[in-house]
Amino acid sequence: MAQQNNNMANGNGKRRMKVIGALALIVVVGMAVVWLKVVRAGDDPASQYATFVVKRGPLTISVLETGTIKAREQEIIKNELEGRTSIIRLIDEGTRVKAGELLVELDSSNLVDARIEQDIRVRNAEASWINADKNFAVVENQAKSDTEKAELTLRFAEQDLKLYLEGKYLNDKTAAENKVQEAQEVLTRAEEVLKWSQTLYDEKYISETELKADQLSVTRYTNALTVARNDLRLLEEFTKQRNIDQYESDVSQANLLLQRTKDKAAANIAQASADRDAKQLELKRQKEKLAKIEDQLNKTKVYAPKDGMVIYATTARGGGFRDNRQPLDEGVEVFERQELIYLPTAASSTAEVDIHEASLEKVRIGLPAVITVDALPGKKFIGMMNKIAPLPDPQSMWMNPDLKVYNSEIYLEGDDPGLRTGMSCKAEVIVEQHTDAMYVPVQAVLRVEGRPTVFVLTPARTVEQRAVEVGLDNMVMIRIISGLEEGEEVLLEPPLESATADASSKGIDFKTSELGTASDEMKEQIDLKLQRANEPATTAPAQPGQEGQEGPGAGQMGEMMRRFQNMTPEEQQKERERMKQRLESMTPEERERMKQRFQGQGGGPGQGQRSGGEGRAPGQRRAPGAGRPPGSGPGPGAGRGAMQGRPRGNPQ
Repeated sequence: MAQQNNNMANGNGKRRMKVIGALALIVVVGMAVVWLKVVRAGDDPASQYATFVVKRGPLTISVLETGTIKAREQEIIKNELEGRTSIIRLIDEGTRVKAGELLVELDSSNLVDARIEQDIRVRNAEASWINADKNFAVVENQAKSDTEKAELTLRFAEQDLKLYLEGKYLNDKTAAENKVQEAQEVLTRAEEVLKWSQTLYDEKYISETELKADQLSVTRYTNALTVARNDLRLLEEFTKQRNIDQYESDVSQANLLLQRTKDKAAANIAQASADRDAKQLELKRQKEKLAKIEDQLNKTKVYAPKDGMVIYATTARGGGFRDNRQPLDEGVEVFERQELIYLPTAASSTAEVDIHEASLEKVRIGLPAVITVDALPGKKFIGMMNKIAPLPDPQSMWMNPDLKVYNSEIYLEGDDPGLRTGMSCKAEVIVEQHTDAMYVPVQAVLRVEGRPTVFVLTPARTVEQRAVEVGLDNMVMIRIISGLEEGEEVLLEPPLESATADASSKGIDFKTSELGTASDEMKEQIDLKLQRANEPATTAPAQPGQEGQEGPGAGQMGEMMRRFQNMTPEEQQKERERMKQRLESMTPEERERMKQRFQGQGGGPGQGQRSGGEGRAPGQRRAPGAGRPPGSGPGPGAGRGAMQGRPRGNPQ
């Protein structure tokens, strides 16, 4: 037992010694590493910087964007129903159809109910219009009848006045005068009789009673004559004027009645006519609504206008920022004017890409492009930039205000049956191609006091600030026109911040162009297209509709713009004054020719600075996270880039 305990104690002691020895070894190794990293590194100041050796060789300035293949000529079938509706029947994508075949059937249940209700409204409106039309005829007849009656009343009143003045009054006057004359003659005879009776009474031939009787007769006839004379006077002085006034009043009242009747008849006719017209318009409006509903019902079934293969619009647009809608399927809700189906009518294809604003200055109409399709590995297609939208895509700006891209189209040469609408692709637009050029990474160039500047690591291992003349960049490498020599080392980060140089940074494997793996024939075609795009044009200006196309002398103008950008602010001001003096010395005809030339060339010197800003080299727009793996594409905020004069980390 004691022997066993001694053995265990000896084993534990040996293990402790091994652990202590391992720890001591780790401490020694750590101290050695610290000494190598700190003490030895302090002997070489250059080890604090990440550098790049200036290289000379082939350099391709290009812009790489992702996009979608689509047919160049195609029938676009849209939803023409108002509002939103659901798909209840949809033909399978990829089906080849003949003209007249049913492609899409949309939900029409609401429209069927609306048509029944609208048909009822049309019938009610038609009955109302018939009633208003008949009422208008009745009102017209009644107005005519009332007017004729009023006119007859007026005519009778005028006749009564004339009849009294020319007939009845004269008769009454004659009768009154005759009565006066008769009473006078009767009185005269009575007076003669009384006179004879008085003689006879005096001679006692008659009695007193008989005499008094004759006297009474004279008195009675005298009174009768007075009454007859009074009647004649009343007729002439009172009755005549009263009757005239009455008849004239009847004529005036008849005139007013006629006018009132006419006005009332006109008002009734106007009211009846307006009511009839309103009912007619209402009937027309209801019929138009019914016709519209029937037209909408007809549009619930969408038929193929031509032969072709069915491609859903949501598939063809490629999704992402270009189309964030749900893929077409039965039961999916669609809205008015939404594109549903594409029917390609030709085998020619185009690549639809989004050019980021950071690359917009480089790209123009006519530049060649190399297109690779993800679904066709190993194949490359030649294309030409044909269209650049004049304004950024509003949908991408709405989803991300910092992201501004311009919808563009690249026409592909040749007809390859393997290309299908909706395929994802990458398009490399070739801007410039140099067989022998010096270049450095874009992050090595800064703007110092308005001029492109690099920091060179001299053979004496000191940092030298040097102004350079630069050309365009491909987001990774920038062309150095002058100011550097091949083999010199430039800092990849400004000396404003110390950082330990990574040995692997001197051998960074930067992205190479897709053109490098292209065939010799394709390279020759690219060179030819570049020459055509850059050579001074001798033909007419660009045709309307080709947005973004540069005119005559585009290559010379681009070179002049780069020289202007490489100047200091003072030199730029002097250049502007020199150009101003030159313009003032020109004739009006020379100014007009220069104006037309500059309009065709897309602007003058200094145009390239519209997106640059202070502290940024010409053409030095870097996508966010410059130094990311090639093909990652520009993201939001591109254009701020590495030329801000701020410290940058090592490229990853």
